[in-house]
Amino acid sequence: MTLKEFFEKYNRLALGFSGGVDSSYLLWAALHYGAEVGAYYVSTAFQPEFEKRDALRLARSLGVSPVIIEKDILSCAEVAANPKDRCYYCKRQIFGAISSRALSDGYTVLLDGTNASDDASDRPGMRALQELSVLSPLRMCGLTKEEIRRKSKEAGLFTWNKPAYACLATRTPAGEALTARILRRTEQAETALHELGFRDFRVRHSREIPTIEVTAGQMDLLSTERERVSAILRECGYDESRLITKLRNTAGKPV
Repeated sequence: MTLKEFFEKYNRLALGFSGGVDSSYLLWAALHYGAEVGAYYVSTAFQPEFEKRDALRLARSLGVSPVIIEKDILSCAEVAANPKDRCYYCKRQIFGAISSRALSDGYTVLLDGTNASDDASDRPGMRALQELSVLSPLRMCGLTKEEIRRKSKEAGLFTWNKPAYACLATRTPAGEALTARILRRTEQAETALHELGFRDFRVRHSREIPTIEVTAGQMDLLSTERERVSAILRECGYDESRLITKLRNTAGKPV
């Protein structure tokens, strides 16, 4: 099946839209092939503000006004407890909210941006999508991440080379409870380091000990800006004296 064939079969749909590479291309494709599509962005404490800005910018460039759904994700005890299968409970909450709103808007078919490169065996969130009958056209049509980036560039989408970005909850190790304070601190630190020039990096932590993961090309920047990086971490409430630095492996799955 091709995307053209998919949207000929399903021509009135709701899309769980994050503003990332995959859902942005899927929104473009739905419009390109003449489908009536509603874009739904769920705003939680797990998404940094820049993700929301990117989503709005991309959607509006395509002439779409996305529906913004505010969700208190930490009110779900299973999510806040941060078990190994947290993504399952989180996806249930997020796509449950989208499904309810989309149904009230008259949409009965719900899509997400899972692609053919995503490993279903290692993604508990996919189980939630299956339970909620969410369709993944990119995966169904065999489109890999590399192909989606190439096609996004051809379509003129600014998201084509956007680094993979996992939600802020992934910076906290499984089993350590998530709080609003921890998420705000993570976002604050990553925003400040982004402004310092870092790209495609992570600020992780275990309790109060921070770990910064950067790509090989930015190790020199980390060394040069070590004092400023330490100051940023200290201002965000980390124990910067115990900072760990690691090389970020971007060849594998995004984490």
